[in-house]
Amino acid sequence: MTSHNLLSDQQLLDLIQEDDRAAFTVIYNRYWEKMLLIAWNHTKDKFLAEDIVHEVFMALWKEKNNFRIVNVGGFLSTKVKFVIFKHYRKQHRRERLAGMNLNFSELSMDEEKLDALFLKEYINGVVEHLPEKCKLVFRYSREAGMKNAEIAEQMNISEKGVEAHLTRALKVIRHSLEASGLLLIISCEISKYYK
Repeated sequence: MTSHNLLSDQQLLDLIQEDDRAAFTVIYNRYWEKMLLIAWNHTKDKFLAEDIVHEVFMALWKEKNNFRIVNVGGFLSTKVKFVIFKHYRKQHRRERLAGMNLNFSELSMDEEKLDALFLKEYINGVVEHLPEKCKLVFRYSREAGMKNAEIAEQMNISEKGVEAHLTRALKVIRHSLEASGLLLIISCEISKYYK
């Protein structure tokens, strides 16, 4: 186990994929406190936070061969936030079901709306950190629905400049989704319904 402590996260993940429990223990010891803090900050409930962190690490072990993780800390923290989001979604759904009689299709539609909202809020957070011009071009395009020529005229830049800013914004968003593991998590969640 001591030798495992000297390994990088990526080396440990490779060993975990070979069912190495000692490597999993090292990853757990490296990250459980940080994940517990994230969960507690969102829930303010010690027992719920512990359950969420336990669920995330169990999922990491069970699904270890289903995907390739690039950034362990990013993946785990995103997974913790996603589990918290699912917990509150389920709690909200239970409260609504207690108050009214919903059929399955309405409930399913509700979940899709919440998933879309979660993703939209995440992307908005990424867009906030873009350079000002890039952020403005992206918002004109995606939120205001303006065409490239209209954006170019509005911002007094060329259409090629608009395209360059949009391309950059989309690359940053995609990279952020991949680095955080959110694309993997969302695709894993979606694949559960289409098996």
